[in-house]
Amino acid sequence: QVQLVESGGGLVQAGGSLRLSCAASGRTFSTSVMGWFRQAPGKEREFVAAIRWSGSRLYYADSMKGRFTISRDNAENAVYLQMNSLRPEDTAVYRCAASGRLYSSTSYRASDEYDYWGQGTQVTVSS
Repeated sequence: QVQLVESGGGLVQAGGSLRLSCAASGRTFSTSVMGWFRQAPGKEREFVAAIRWSGSRLYYADSMKGRFTISRDNAENAVYLQMNSLRPEDTAVYRCAASGRLYSSTSYRASDEYDYWGQGTQVTVSS
């Protein structure tokens, strides 16, 4: 089993920054990639970014490049999402996920390629 717990969400003004954390525990050795997704009410789930536990390969949604940065701390079994220049349209529940796949035909953009999910943390950006 793998457990994922997000933290760091909250209320921030437009143009501000926020850093989300995802702590992984359990059989983390069975996973190879960690990702971030978001979902706003009435909208479909959207891929944000992903990172491998090993190596330096990063994956980003095109709309997030330049504003969001994903990183990891292997010693702490944690991944982070630094969000800058936040906009009201960034308001959503952000969830981290873990994938056991060594290879992805979608560059880990598809939610069905992930095996474990956190409960999510709310990010609200005010105008």
